[in-house]
Amino acid sequence: MNKVLTFPDSFGMALSIRAKALLFHDPRSLALLEQVERVARSDATVLVIGETGTGKELVARHIHAQSERTGPFIAVNCGAFSESLIDAELFGHETGAFTGATQARAGWFEAANGGTLFLDEIGDLSMALQVKLLRVLQERQVVRLGSRRPIPLDVRLVAATNVDLHKAIAAERFRSDLYYRLSVATVNLPPLYERPGDILPLARHFIGLYGAKMKLDDVELGDDAASALLAYDWPGNIRELENVVHYALIVCRQGRISAEDLRIGGRVPGSRGAGPIAPTASISQPAAVNHAVTPAAGSGLDRLDALLNDLVEAGEPALFDTVEERLIRTAFSACEQNQVQTAKALGISRNVLRTHLKRFGLIGSEPAGGLHDTRPFHRLSATL
Repeated sequence: MNKVLTFPDSFGMALSIRAKALLFHDPRSLALLEQVERVARSDATVLVIGETGTGKELVARHIHAQSERTGPFIAVNCGAFSESLIDAELFGHETGAFTGATQARAGWFEAANGGTLFLDEIGDLSMALQVKLLRVLQERQVVRLGSRRPIPLDVRLVAATNVDLHKAIAAERFRSDLYYRLSVATVNLPPLYERPGDILPLARHFIGLYGAKMKLDDVELGDDAASALLAYDWPGNIRELENVVHYALIVCRQGRISAEDLRIGGRVPGSRGAGPIAPTASISQPAAVNHAVTPAAGSGLDRLDALLNDLVEAGEPALFDTVEERLIRTAFSACEQNQVQTAKALGISRNVLRTHLKRFGLIGSEPAGGLHDTRPFHRLSATL
């Protein structure tokens, strides 16, 4: 019997990049489930590490459900706010604490008292907020903006990230002391391609869910389709699999999903994040070839590899910081100083982008109160 984790009323949720189901069938997944449930019985702070779409929030909800906590489960996406707003959203504020604060309001830490607070994309927090979060974890109390009165907390924190925090610490973008506070118990959630035993059971799970919604009875997964699903590397993880199955149910004929119904072409199986397959290109080539590529030949990434190799061999000082600043400046200019488009082009959140833009002097600081009042993404659930 497969163990399946889902959101309450998952069909009522807006489409997102989140995985809406997590299934444990593969031996690696079963071992992970055992670890998660052992961790849940403790009261330790948990850090869930995994790629986007692997089901990190579902793991956090299961930890809450398996614990003895009677309070709410609250999920907050740290990358969804501007830096000026997330402080008040997390820790609360008093009347008049900043422009627009017309009444006092509790933050998400207070709202989760007695329960579990899930902070997704923890790696997007600014250094200033990391200091405040560390203080809350150490002292188990929170002070609202505009107040000096500490409020005691009984909150279990579960944090999640798809960022390599060790690299972020080395680049001085994440505090090592906060990392050690968050990672009392660490759950590494492997990407879907590393747990192939879950792929077909998950596909059949989504066939059942969407088939019932579309009033399709007894839809079968053909052998050729099953082979295609297993051969694909799933860079979008569970969320991508859900979309593929949903589309296949729309276009399949005679109650059977075949390989031609699966919209998963255009990527090289087994090559994470590979681009469209070129008809005349070789799938793999020796690493040494990259050193022979000149800036005038090969793909853009080949030329970049060659240029970086030249800079490394030339002993360019502070190479990492130099390349990082050039990348941010070039992307920001190419996107005509549009922050949303720049963040999208670079594959990072707008919050992270703003930190870099400020660091390189490309934008100034916002007014204390911010320009927009953005309500946070959150969901409450006591059970799975």
